[in-house]
Amino acid sequence: MYQRGVAHYRDQGVVLRTYRLGEADRIVVFATRDHGKVRAVAKGVRRTRSRIGARLEPLSYVSLLLWKGRNLDTVTQVEVLDSFGPLREDLGKLSAASAIAEVADRIFQEGAVYTEMYVMLLRALSTLSTCDSPMVVPAFFLKALAADGVGLVMDVCAGCGSAPPLAAFDPAEGGALCRSCRRGAAISEEARGVMERIVSGGLAGVLAEKIPTGVVGEVRHLATEAMEHHLEARLRSIQLVEGA
Repeated sequence: MYQRGVAHYRDQGVVLRTYRLGEADRIVVFATRDHGKVRAVAKGVRRTRSRIGARLEPLSYVSLLLWKGRNLDTVTQVEVLDSFGPLREDLGKLSAASAIAEVADRIFQEGAVYTEMYVMLLRALSTLSTCDSPMVVPAFFLKALAADGVGLVMDVCAGCGSAPPLAAFDPAEGGALCRSCRRGAAISEEARGVMERIVSGGLAGVLAEKIPTGVVGEVRHLATEAMEHHLEARLRSIQLVEGA
């Protein structure tokens, strides 16, 4: 980790996004293991002879050496640890990965450490690379909410604690609700059951199953609603996932 008085520091991270700076440079936004969100200048990477430009593509998992700057750090060395190639070869997977990266970009803050979230981000991208389940993105949303301190109650009524069956879902109320406490959106028992398994440690089983299309759509919608409520912002990339 960076120490006072030390100009260079090393870290690992995922490239969340990049944008242009001047004629030849880019600003790269990383979700890092030890420094939270890092914005750093990659100098000359838009030139055709740049050696590191291709290593800083969005969604790449990289090892970094950075120079600590007053306003922006500077990338001085980069090594690709995993490019998650399959994500770039499939439009649906790329769209899903972009939604995951957008959420990470909004949750990670500069100077903070997000150990659990960082591990989840890497696992989600790795799983998405090898798994065709449409539940990867909504599962990441639900798990990320819990890691950020707002886990949803799905096994009992979030309002009064009564047992299933439950009839509604409202992230403002903390999760699923019984008929007496009902508010927010309706939820089927099938979708509630899938969401309960995801948040309670049963994600592997969910990813291995063939979930009915209607239930997939319902869980996607509710998980997105919960994440957008938490972030207080609409997710731009989720529209591409829902259209895939």
